Amino acid sequence: MRRERAMALFEEGYNCAQSVFLAFSDLHGMDTHTAAALSSSFGGGMGRLREVCGAVSGMFLTVGILYGYDDPGAREEKAAHYARIQELAKAFEEKNGSIVCRELLGLSVKREEPTPKERTAEYYKKRPCKELVGDAAEILEKYIAEHPVDERLEKRGTVR
Repeated sequence: MRRERAMALFEEGYNCAQSVFLAFSDLHGMDTHTAAALSSSFGGGMGRLREVCGAVSGMFLTVGILYGYDDPGAREEKAAHYARIQELAKAFEEKNGSIVCRELLGLSVKREEPTPKERTAEYYKKRPCKELVGDAAEILEKYIAEHPVDERLEKRGTVR
């Protein structure tokens, strides 16, 4: 279900990070405007820098809200959260070969111009982004099903 939702959001014109993050908005409780704005910088591997895939970043943003720590002195929570992030990154990488945008797209240049390409039928044929967005959402949906959201986050009002 989340896979299809994330892919549909991508087809609407949201970037890869926004598509994944918005697909989980019912869980993190953020309104569409705020969620889209917060995740907007991460598309194209972070502003078309072609670094970490935006779909992966959207997954990590969601995980931060649902499972993240907020106490700067909570070393054990921090370590557990980073282990969670690494587990999700590994799952994405095992499925797709990398978590780096330019590698996933087969690009030799590190950076591109900041203007995104127009989303045409040809764009969707050449770019795996829609599928990558779906993969990230599917991986995260499975993770959430296997790791129910912590009650303390529900109590502080972070999760609906």
